[in-house]
Amino acid sequence: MGKTVESFRMALEGEINRWSGFARALRKPDREAFDELMDMCRTYASESSCATNPIIFEPMIMSILLAQQVRIQKLERQLNEASQKSGETTHG
Repeated sequence: MGKTVESFRMALEGEINRWSGFARALRKPDREAFDELMDMCRTYASESSCATNPIIFEPMIMSILLAQQVRIQKLERQLNEASQKSGETTHG
């Protein structure tokens, strides 16, 4: 019998658990930000499982970057809309 490979989600939770000491050492606002980053990883777990990469940390970082880019784009759209309503223009 071959060795069973754990699912990406299980590997992801294992990696997040390995960072628990780091997370516990953070001040509360930083810990909340860290937890949000880990939630970003969980959000893209299905997509990350499609990446054929044995290093679990790399898709975690890509998930965080993607989630932050989506957030930046949303904020830029909101800023542009608010600026247009007030008669200003923004460049970006």
